[in-house]
Amino acid sequence: MTARSCQNSLRQCLLLMALFFLAGQTLAQDCGSKNVPCLVEAGEYHIAIPAEWENGPTVVHLHGYGSSGAKVLGNAGFVNQLASRGYALIAPTALPWHDGKPNDWSVRDGWQIYPRRDLIFLQEVISDAVNRFGVSPDQILLTGFSRGGSMVWDVACHSPNLALAYAPAAGGFWMPMPEKCSAPVNLLHTHGFTDPMVPLEGRSWHNDEVQFTISQADIWEGLQLWRNANTCPSNATEHEISDGIWRKEWKCEYGSLELILHKGGHGLPKGWATMVLDWFEQLGH
Repeated sequence: MTARSCQNSLRQCLLLMALFFLAGQTLAQDCGSKNVPCLVEAGEYHIAIPAEWENGPTVVHLHGYGSSGAKVLGNAGFVNQLASRGYALIAPTALPWHDGKPNDWSVRDGWQIYPRRDLIFLQEVISDAVNRFGVSPDQILLTGFSRGGSMVWDVACHSPNLALAYAPAAGGFWMPMPEKCSAPVNLLHTHGFTDPMVPLEGRSWHNDEVQFTISQADIWEGLQLWRNANTCPSNATEHEISDGIWRKEWKCEYGSLELILHKGGHGLPKGWATMVLDWFEQLGH
């Protein structure tokens, strides 16, 4: 349509402009389902938004080694648990650590060949979700399982302002451990007492394929680092034991720090999502 015809039919021009705008909005939000990821410069993520959510709280969950954001969204029970509490779920996807290898997060473990800096990638994901879906950056809880849990520890330590709170499970720092973290945080860590994959005491193994030895740090030493960052007393002041769940809470000058131990192994205890969301909501977000 020419400028002359627009002058003759201003209403038609405005209608066309509105249609183009609405089409752009539809395309901008037409992603995030289990089968259609949202793309950012460094990768992709999936998102599930409950009805009537509109700028409500959001859980960003980092999958375990070899998994993906699509698989996280495929866990209907987990998605529905969060949705029933009014939470959106963002599930970013890690990249293969090498050609033909499983997806893995670029955890600080002395290994230098990861294809992406995931601290930057996660910042991109959140920024995109804020702009595209109206996610509130002040109501984000970052969670993760296993290797994803280790990535949560790294983010909390080195980019503490990425989220309001952090709830990793079955993962912690790798060696070499950081000497200190950037700022106090709100952190709730969950771990299986008999976890053989990520033992509480840490472990090392040698990868014969790439001739490299990597080591998981001691979870207890990691908690000591968090106590230093949050200015907490050495001993927990609150204890609770019920139904195979042991909880310790430190009363810190800054942030908050709590540990949940369960009698299982490398997994999540029953009711984990509920416990984590209850804790998050008590922070007064």
